[in-house]
Amino acid sequence: MKKLLLYIPVYMLLSSFAIGQSQLTIPQIMEGTKFVGNSPNAIYWDEHGEYLYFNWNPENNLGDSLYRISMEDHSPIMVSAKELSKLPSKQGNYTKDKTKKTYTKNGDLYLYNLTTRVEQQVTNTIQRESSPIFSSDQQKIFYSLSGNLYAWEIKSGITTQLTDFKKGNKKIEAKSEDYTTWIKKEEMELIKTLQEREEKRNLQIKNNKSNDPSRAKTIYTGKASVSTIQISPDENFITYSLFERPANSNRTNVPNYVTESGYIETLNSRPKVGSPTSKMNVGIYDIQNDTTYRVSTSDLPNIDLRPDFVLDKNKKREVYVHAPLWSDEGGNVILIVRSKDNKDRWICLLDIKTGILESLDHQHDDAWIGGPGIGWSQWDKTIGWIDSQSIWFQSEETGYSHLYTINIKTGKKQALTKGKFEIYNPRISDDKLSWYFESNMQHPGERYVYKMDIKGGKFIQLTSTLGRSDAYFSPDNKKIALRYSNSMQPWELYLMDNQEGTKPKRITTSTTSDFDKYNWRSPEHITFKAKDGANVHARLYKPEKAVQNGPAIIFVHGAGYLQNAHKWWSSYYREYMFHNYLVDNGYTVLDIDYRASAGYGRDWRTGIYQHMGGLDLSDQIDGANYLVNMHNINAKKIGIYGGSYGGFITLMAMFTAPDVFAAGAALRSVTDWAHYNHGYTSNILNTPIEDPEAYRKSSPIYYAEGLKGALLMCHGMIDTNVQFQDIVRLSQRLIELKKENWELAVYPLEGHGFVEPSSWTDEYSRIFKLFEDNLK
Repeated sequence: MKKLLLYIPVYMLLSSFAIGQSQLTIPQIMEGTKFVGNSPNAIYWDEHGEYLYFNWNPENNLGDSLYRISMEDHSPIMVSAKELSKLPSKQGNYTKDKTKKTYTKNGDLYLYNLTTRVEQQVTNTIQRESSPIFSSDQQKIFYSLSGNLYAWEIKSGITTQLTDFKKGNKKIEAKSEDYTTWIKKEEMELIKTLQEREEKRNLQIKNNKSNDPSRAKTIYTGKASVSTIQISPDENFITYSLFERPANSNRTNVPNYVTESGYIETLNSRPKVGSPTSKMNVGIYDIQNDTTYRVSTSDLPNIDLRPDFVLDKNKKREVYVHAPLWSDEGGNVILIVRSKDNKDRWICLLDIKTGILESLDHQHDDAWIGGPGIGWSQWDKTIGWIDSQSIWFQSEETGYSHLYTINIKTGKKQALTKGKFEIYNPRISDDKLSWYFESNMQHPGERYVYKMDIKGGKFIQLTSTLGRSDAYFSPDNKKIALRYSNSMQPWELYLMDNQEGTKPKRITTSTTSDFDKYNWRSPEHITFKAKDGANVHARLYKPEKAVQNGPAIIFVHGAGYLQNAHKWWSSYYREYMFHNYLVDNGYTVLDIDYRASAGYGRDWRTGIYQHMGGLDLSDQIDGANYLVNMHNINAKKIGIYGGSYGGFITLMAMFTAPDVFAAGAALRSVTDWAHYNHGYTSNILNTPIEDPEAYRKSSPIYYAEGLKGALLMCHGMIDTNVQFQDIVRLSQRLIELKKENWELAVYPLEGHGFVEPSSWTDEYSRIFKLFEDNLK
């Protein structure tokens, strides 16, 4: 009988079941970056293009340090604490002629002169200034402080508060007709001297007010909080985002048992799917007319179109209104509106004087709006102005995320890119003549950097090394810093000229000598046919001398919308190393980009709508059949494992396809989608009340009676994402069903993403033992 509840990591077990035929060891792999090395990150150029800065930790210290290279000498040098304190912030806002820059550093406001290279500290306050931006005439800096907007005049040094936002409602004195009011009124009518004194007093108050300087108007926001405060370029309007949390949304609590205090402490966590959601709108303050009003969405096309699953067809459809985005010249302003059910997105032109919206582009998806540069919920990733008449954005209109423009005057829409591939991170060059972006147009698992004319046309490929390159352009666009990796090589920093056919120069070497000693495999990138005829991409790891009827393991990546069957260094790098270890021990490993994975377009992304554990699971089953038919794998010796969404799929596989998978390890698994968060789950399954069938079809807890093979479940007890309650409820279900071939290992000091190497080691040692015991 194997119904065990294992509460603490058991290191003594390692000597008995973490022994194999590999040069690697599980404790070594699970050291993470201590074994692999620390890659450079947070790359940026200085204002003049003379230095390239990046965070790095080549010595495996406790944390990263800031490094730089000069364009004359490409040797990395650690930036001293003294030099670091004098560096301007890498973020900020520039004047139109790029001679000045404003930013915040350590919560204070600064002004930097790019010509003289002199930094001026403007404020020194306990409260933190944020979001500074120059006025149109470049004479003032607007910034936010404590939820209000301020202006600092550069020449005079005068600071003016422009808004006074307050929660609640303006108090209106009630006119009471009680005896006290009546007797006062009577007395004032009878006694002339009292009348004269009151008139004199009121006149004095009026005179005093007339001498007071102009102050910011108090704007009451009810229950809403204010953020993203902006002033129009002509300084006649102020816009602000209003965010109101629901009053009756029950948040979940996660108990933390192992604490410094010695007492059980509670971690406040998220609400569950279907809970009341926040409201998000935009307010407008007309300064000249001293009035406030809100953006109106009532006239948007199809605003009242409700999905079939909605029970109350008369209920008003709720939307999120995003913060406005002004054109550089300041004459026009756009914003995005998204329905709360995330099936519609409107890109709108805002009439700032009335708050009325004109829809420029309306995207509808019967499943949910998403894709590269579009985002999952109320936050869009990429949109902007090309000039005062044209905007750009990304859309999945053709089934893949591509780059579009719209002329706001004529309404003409143009697709700048098209094809069965995706566009990533588009940006416009400073001279407004070119686009730069990354794309997987050659292969879903390869990403290269491209340049294109601002009006569209031919792609000029700037990088060609197999893998993925992320580009960072120098201020003059003459050089490109690249963060590059491939399947076997972690991310490193490279430098190249911004010219077609230029070979990048490697700047950093971050891997450790221990990591370099091992001959890492480059997984084979294959495709196989799914039962519905779709081509499924996957990574395949095979022993050099594979045996007939050998064992195999399928790895299921997490996050749902994530890509792992690609040709660059995986975010699942521990799993990549573990797969090499498994192959050393005679296993074949298949890592599948199943339905809902990123990089393959809209239809692949939404293939799990209203049924998680449908096509995404059948892709794993078809992968198992592929291994049997094409790689001589024993059909009775196939295991499966994964974490988070991968843990969920593992449970569905073990419960609903028990004759396909002999053993499975489900890590930090969702067991019942009705207990997960709203933003992610409601996109795919709608809400439990309105679409209960989708939740029943998609939740492993309803299928637990199907368990036949050996199941290992691992979960962190302070997981505030997929909460520990999930696995506890499933454990009780397995107990009631009298299932015996399952184990649960819990980790008291771990959340959703494990931190401690000891926890990683314990978890993966158990996974390896599970497969050794049941597949060999």
